[in-house]
Amino acid sequence: MSVNSLFDTQFVVKEIDPDGKKFDRVSRVIATSPTLDMTLSIDIATDIYPVHVGQQLAFLLVSSLRRDKAESDSAADRDAWRLDQDDTSLASGYDYVMYGKIFKYDERSTEQVSVYGSFGGLLMALTGSFRHLSKITVGANVYLLLR
Repeated sequence: MSVNSLFDTQFVVKEIDPDGKKFDRVSRVIATSPTLDMTLSIDIATDIYPVHVGQQLAFLLVSSLRRDKAESDSAADRDAWRLDQDDTSLASGYDYVMYGKIFKYDERSTEQVSVYGSFGGLLMALTGSFRHLSKITVGANVYLLLR
């Protein structure tokens, strides 16, 4: 796990477009974690990264793609998505990467919370125990990585 990691787990795809297909190249994917009591609803550009029911996804939410630093303030951190020849980016180990912002944190009960993020209009809702999502804050810029 990276020093920049905010959340890291495995999900299994349970449904794709449960409310019907709204867009040609984007699907809403519903997945659950086999190890944690977590649910993920995420919009994925399926023309770039196709998924199917039953597929296992490695999910990582990080504050920076740099492997070696916790904070990202310099120009090098902002450009970490650019793959260099001596690639130190976390993106090199994943198939699908999105950059976005956490815009809402909803406490459903004392233990259950939902975290909402937007990645250029593609939405994510991550629901589960507060203790697993406590590192994620509203307004944070994040990278979402899948493989």
